[in-house]
Amino acid sequence: MKKYLAEAFGTFWLVFGGCGSAIFAAAIPTGENNQLGLGFLGVALAFGLTVLTGVYALGHISGGHFNPAVSFGLWAAKRFPKSELLPYVISQVVGGIIAGLALSIIANGKPGFALTGGNPLATNGYGDHSPMGYSLWACLLAEVILTFFFLIVIIGATDRLAPSGFAGVAIGLALTLIHLIGIPITNTSVNPARSTGVALFAGNGEILGQLWLFWFAPIVGAILAGYVYYSFFEETRRVKVATSSSFDGE
Repeated sequence: MKKYLAEAFGTFWLVFGGCGSAIFAAAIPTGENNQLGLGFLGVALAFGLTVLTGVYALGHISGGHFNPAVSFGLWAAKRFPKSELLPYVISQVVGGIIAGLALSIIANGKPGFALTGGNPLATNGYGDHSPMGYSLWACLLAEVILTFFFLIVIIGATDRLAPSGFAGVAIGLALTLIHLIGIPITNTSVNPARSTGVALFAGNGEILGQLWLFWFAPIVGAILAGYVYYSFFEETRRVKVATSSSFDGE
């Protein structure tokens, strides 16, 4: 159970830290036409920091997935057993939902708080719920591509031939970059548990109706990345192919 608890805790931290920075600290009114706060760059960095710190704190226990798409991608890359997929995904979604509930309770502790705007509670969306109004197909393509490269970084950075001890840094910075690209498009998901955790408490049926995209696109992108890395870049795969070819030649 330690692995599953670690995944739940890590996903909670990701959702609470990343979405919490967007809800509470992205913009802080200080007077007429004046604001302080983290802003766009700060929110992107916050998501990266949650993964970076979570991987170093809990990665040695569970592998530090904190994201159903990551689990699917590692499975496609032959790095993760199929038998663990469902328990990991359940743990991650539970962690995300508890974080969403905690964020909702805290947000409602401010007088006058209301779930308004296209992305209440830092939710993801397309069309009217895309921060900049991007279409369903644009958002679908963006989420697939962003998740694809996120998994390429994760699988590559954890390869046995990669420099040891730096995987968390590479993964955290990759997620920061992904958010710098994706926040204007979908508010950036690349993580079904992150999307689900806040969507359930956003009080908007349209956002719940769009949640399918933030499961489908990240998982498709992750599986494609796992297949591509295993087929073309995996060292053990290259050794197997080379060995097989030498036997065939004999």
